[in-house]
Amino acid sequence: MAVKLSPQDIADLKKQGYSEEEISKAIGEIEREELQGSSNSQTSDQGRNKQISSFSSKQMDDIARYQLELNDLLEQTEHVLKGDILIIENGSKYWADNPKPEKNPLNNEGIRKIMLELQNYINRHIILGDYEEKDINKIMKGYGHKLKDLLFMKYEEMGMDTEEKRQEYASLVTNIVNLVYGSYSRAKDGGERRSLREMINTGYNYQQQGNVGLQGGQVVQQGTRTRGVLNPMRYIGGKYV
Repeated sequence: MAVKLSPQDIADLKKQGYSEEEISKAIGEIEREELQGSSNSQTSDQGRNKQISSFSSKQMDDIARYQLELNDLLEQTEHVLKGDILIIENGSKYWADNPKPEKNPLNNEGIRKIMLELQNYINRHIILGDYEEKDINKIMKGYGHKLKDLLFMKYEEMGMDTEEKRQEYASLVTNIVNLVYGSYSRAKDGGERRSLREMINTGYNYQQQGNVGLQGGQVVQQGTRTRGVLNPMRYIGGKYV
């Protein structure tokens, strides 16, 4: 940015004993500082914006993870109910079909009914809720009875049509109830919601930092610079300081 002095400014400087050559040199110094400061500020802003962008991206990834975790959990549960086998090869994993589906305690209709029920209890609305322990215990007691009644009343329709399959009854109920209990445990006293709120607030505060730094032990706006002590422009009414 070009520095322009009024005739009065020039006259004041000459009264202080500065020659036109010294005034011209001082103006050149200020313009170089402005140019260098603008360049440094731009580089600093770019770096800071990159950090903020990176943090914001991570923050959104963390928030999206809540939903993805639940989807993964439900998908895994469905594979387990089907009796599928988890295979890990070369650092990747996939589910292979149950080699003996006829021995599975639940048929496709049974699995469908169980999964429909689980979706009502394992979702982001539940884990981001706020439940006291006594409420969770009450809900779990009711769900346990509901699940047992469902399997008992429709065990043949759901695939438990042999004595061998019905022996899996207790284990099946226990495992499914534990899954639902895990979902409500995350919502105990609003723990999961509080954690998410803190994460969002941290991201907001980080973004607000940007323009503030330290200089000489005091908080100042980034980009603030002081002129050289010997620069005469320091003494013109603070215009260029």
